[in-house]
Amino acid sequence: MDIFKELKDRGLVYQHTDEDALRKRLAKGQMALYCGFDPTADSLHIGHLLPLLVLRRFQLAGHKSIALVGGGTGLIGDPSGKASERTLNPQEVVEQWAQKIKNQFGRFLDFETKDNPAILANNYDWLGSLHVIEFLRDIGKNFPLGAMLAKDSVESRLSKGISFTEFSYMILQSYDYLKLNEMYGCEMQIGGSDQWGNITSGIDLIRRTANQEKEMHGLTLPLVTKSDGTKFGKTEGGAVWLDQEKMSPYKFYQFWLNTDDQDVVKFLKYFTFISIEEINELAQGVEKEPEKRRAQRALAEDVTKLVHGQEALDRAEKISNALFGGGLGNLTAVEIEEGFSDVPSATIQASETSLVDALVQVGAVSSKRQAREAIERGAIYINDIRHSNVGSTVSELERLDGKYLVIRRGKKNYYLIKFEA
Repeated sequence: MDIFKELKDRGLVYQHTDEDALRKRLAKGQMALYCGFDPTADSLHIGHLLPLLVLRRFQLAGHKSIALVGGGTGLIGDPSGKASERTLNPQEVVEQWAQKIKNQFGRFLDFETKDNPAILANNYDWLGSLHVIEFLRDIGKNFPLGAMLAKDSVESRLSKGISFTEFSYMILQSYDYLKLNEMYGCEMQIGGSDQWGNITSGIDLIRRTANQEKEMHGLTLPLVTKSDGTKFGKTEGGAVWLDQEKMSPYKFYQFWLNTDDQDVVKFLKYFTFISIEEINELAQGVEKEPEKRRAQRALAEDVTKLVHGQEALDRAEKISNALFGGGLGNLTAVEIEEGFSDVPSATIQASETSLVDALVQVGAVSSKRQAREAIERGAIYINDIRHSNVGSTVSELERLDGKYLVIRRGKKNYYLIKFEA
């Protein structure tokens, strides 16, 4: 497999140090490469997904992929792509987050295979024991101040302010590359487009400390943007997390399913392992039969299965079919909680509560009068069945899984009522 051609065909190559040299090195056989992920939260999000999947692509092509969690650099904060200083988190918090991120790597990389197992590393293992005088003498002297100031990650922040702490981040990341080269023979670092300056600084450091023109490589991936100019990976509720405790597989599935026609082919190339030939066929469907949304379904299915597994994908599809095609009664309690996790909800204690009062309590209407009017004109659906009896009590209504009522007002406004046991 020509992995570099595969990356280019998918539009995944943004910058590289020397294409001819990199192609020749890849053709020689297995090469070790790494990408770093700082624990800035207790989960990875889809902004991390692209470099993770590129590590996976290299591993599938027979190379040695190294996933580096920034237990040390996460205590400092990378100024790249940030307009202002990051908040420094306590060490114990960063350690907890680093452990959670480590656990997520196993979904994408194979650490058990005999031929080319992926490597998991934490830069706190070497950064945490550094002595400042030795580090400044042995490593710091290799960083000309003019070159550091010219890097985009630093230059863009000079006018707005940058502390020495964040300014030093480049040196620490460069030292990571040096250590991974010494420990595992790592020859390439990959990262987002905002990491180019840090990557080339690491290459320069290795060459200076090795006292020779050592062949090292760097590769950056494109910034993922949407066709309308809005930021990719954000929803009204915030980031799209890879941890199902922070974002349910159903919501994750829906995020991809709602991809715009103008973005779906690009995202299929970036985030799935579907062949280019099949993606080209799906692209034709987007042009000729966009209403069928076959490309969006393929994208949502592939990425959800990859991140959360087949069982979670099956559950997400079941919830989706029930919500948009009828069949709420077939959902389990777990599926109801997952599908309606972000809609307004209320817990009802008294079984004789009137439907009018329940609608007010759950926030479907603002007053009893508005509730009665909505029921009378047929705008209220209980478990997907239109309900027009103003005098109903909730005890008269059939509950899903014995303890839920799904209320819909109009076409899209959902609410969930839960009953205490």
